[in-house]
Amino acid sequence: MNILNSTSLKQYNTFGLEASAKYLVEVSSLTQLIAVLKSDTAIENKVKFIGGGSNLLICNQIDALVIINKIVGVNLHSETEDKIQVTAMSGTLWHNLVLQMVEIGYGGIENLSLIPGSVGAAPMQNIGAYGVELKDVFVSLSALNLKTLQLEVFNLQDCEFGYRESVFKNKLKDHYFIYDVTLELSKNPITNTNYGDISATLMSNGIELNDANIKDVSNAVIEIRSSKLPNPKILGNSGSFFKNPVISTTHFEFLLSKFKDIKGFQTPHGVKVPAGWLIESLGWKGKKIGNTGSHAKQALVLVNYGGAIGSEIKSLAEDIIQSVWNSYQIKLETEVNIWEN
Repeated sequence: MNILNSTSLKQYNTFGLEASAKYLVEVSSLTQLIAVLKSDTAIENKVKFIGGGSNLLICNQIDALVIINKIVGVNLHSETEDKIQVTAMSGTLWHNLVLQMVEIGYGGIENLSLIPGSVGAAPMQNIGAYGVELKDVFVSLSALNLKTLQLEVFNLQDCEFGYRESVFKNKLKDHYFIYDVTLELSKNPITNTNYGDISATLMSNGIELNDANIKDVSNAVIEIRSSKLPNPKILGNSGSFFKNPVISTTHFEFLLSKFKDIKGFQTPHGVKVPAGWLIESLGWKGKKIGNTGSHAKQALVLVNYGGAIGSEIKSLAEDIIQSVWNSYQIKLETEVNIWEN
């Protein structure tokens, strides 16, 4: 292991922001990670972790030891006639895991194709898309307690999953390093094509819904996401910057009386309002301010047009949040993690 001084983080964040870490090290095993955490550098400085770097906005130079997670690998086990469990190491890229499982024929995560980031980030925010959430296939995870340096196992209930939420984003934030994640997939998968965009894309590709297999669904999701979301290798971004807010039915009905075309979907916890619709309705979609802006095809995505700094993107996000609040009295929350020191 080689702990580097004053190292650029540009290649480690999908926004492509030029920032540096006081110290930086890559680890490719649990043994290496524990050794780093026992080092004087870790003991004397704050410690931060980066996986895929796709859910991260770095606003300043980082006065910390930044550990890059390169712990990768996939293991299949606990097979029955209908199910199989897969344990993926946290540094594995999520999309690579999805493609591997789809190719073998194991279903359950094909609707989550092309979600950026690492496996370790998936349970942190209970990733979800096109009618599927991680919790639907989740079995357990192993996480390193950063105080005791011992691995602990968390089951589904322990993780307290919610909409883009988990215990690791709340009361246990910065207390654990997620080491691996175990999912249960189907060997005889039934495809989920209920989401309108998926069914429409399949039909446009000449595939009948009843005939669609998990590879067809995965390809459809990839096609949809590619058409809406910019490739971070070409245009720096972190995917959806904001969560879709959930408001009370009373609040939504009041807004509906004023804004006839407002969108909303009933959930057990209230009405989910598409954040993209709120942002677009206020004229932010496609608007460029300095080196950043809201993407022309998807208002939820804030982008780095080149040369942007983290504080510039954060300022845009704050302006959008205030704008939505002023018009709808809805407080948008960010999906991305914001590093300011």
